[in-house]
Amino acid sequence: MEVVWKLNGIINGIVWGPWMLTLLVGTGIWLTFILGFPQVRYFGLMLREVLGRLKEKSAEEGSISSFAAMATALAATVGTGNIAGVATALHLGGPGALVWMLISAIFGMTTKFCEVTLAVRYREKDELGQYRGGTMYILEKGLGMKWLAVLFALFAFLASFGIGNMVQANSTAEGIFLAFGVPHIYTAVVLAILTGLVVWGGLKSIATVTVYLVPFMAVFYIVGAFAVIFQHMDAIPGAISMAFQGAFGDPMALPGAMAGWAVKTAITRGIARGVFSNEAGLGSAPMVHCTAKVDHPVRQGLYGIFEVFMDTIVICTLTATTILTTGVLTSQAELTGAQLTLSAFSMTLGGTGTMILSLALALFAFSTILGWYWYGETALVYLCGGPGMIKPFKLLWIVLVVLGGWGGAGILANLWDLSDTLNGLMAIPNLVGLLLLSKEMKRLTADFDAKIKSGELRR
Repeated sequence: MEVVWKLNGIINGIVWGPWMLTLLVGTGIWLTFILGFPQVRYFGLMLREVLGRLKEKSAEEGSISSFAAMATALAATVGTGNIAGVATALHLGGPGALVWMLISAIFGMTTKFCEVTLAVRYREKDELGQYRGGTMYILEKGLGMKWLAVLFALFAFLASFGIGNMVQANSTAEGIFLAFGVPHIYTAVVLAILTGLVVWGGLKSIATVTVYLVPFMAVFYIVGAFAVIFQHMDAIPGAISMAFQGAFGDPMALPGAMAGWAVKTAITRGIARGVFSNEAGLGSAPMVHCTAKVDHPVRQGLYGIFEVFMDTIVICTLTATTILTTGVLTSQAELTGAQLTLSAFSMTLGGTGTMILSLALALFAFSTILGWYWYGETALVYLCGGPGMIKPFKLLWIVLVVLGGWGGAGILANLWDLSDTLNGLMAIPNLVGLLLLSKEMKRLTADFDAKIKSGELRR
């Protein structure tokens, strides 16, 4: 196993190296320009669509509402990366990592917009009448690249056990332990039961839970973060200055090569953690967005824009701001990950801050387990050519929740690294599909704009 982990480390260094990050952001930049900055020109329509039609029932074809599909995708996307991942980026890349995280997110909005739109365009029904879609269907039906589609599905299926299950279960158990002192095994068993009750009912059951869970946990964390930031308002200008200095110039006035290295680290860490947090370019979220009841593929793409906006521009920025304004990044330089964010909350709000962050960490991780279950199931259905293995997969998923919540830190750290590698491998075929179908995306957006203008589609 030691050889396996070392090999994974080598592959991880390649798939998350500078060339991969350039490809991820470069794809977003290319799509942004050829589509006329959709994240800007559709921003108002996106807000009206997401916030103004929460209770509106659609008669269009699909399995769940557009909002429910987005909530399920956000459940998988908003996870420990928003708390631990952001803190790690700041610890390793300095305050400038925040700026590059936001820059990558701006272009990531377009990437997610295209992923979601194409997933709806090429979706299909399985034997049970359930809509299925995602990168594998895009590659097969849109480009005839079956072999690449199979590779993507395999990477997504394997990644789901780590990033979508065991490490999240452990984060949930750890959060409950920090807040209430409950032993990990008890939390693991209860979590497995709750997970089983939700996922056994399929997509509609998952969507029903996430529609309520995601807004609640987001508001809960946002209010807590603002409570921390409010008490350090005077430090905000300094935090902003540190972030921009670290992003574009050396904050410690180091000479020559050292200054260049500091900026490079800020860029790579910021982009890598940003992509890991919002999953733009990985091709995961389209697997649930494609099930939405919607009148045009581009309309569902608007929810993809909102997903990245909420995940990175809002939640990740708040996490970073709590760390920078409280000064824990420099005063407690030995801390990283969730412990760094926890220190920012606890030093400001005391025991209440510890409880807020611990519960947020637990909720974020639990929601990720629910959302990533659907990704794993969709990948399995594609690989098996039908839904025959769904029930055994559900049982395995529940068992792995117990093992993950109960498991030791060593093996889970290795699983996290392995899942990180698999995520990077997922991105390669996904980005290939997006680039090769950029003309189709241009046609779809032009069609949507024309129908909106003519009144054929509602604004």
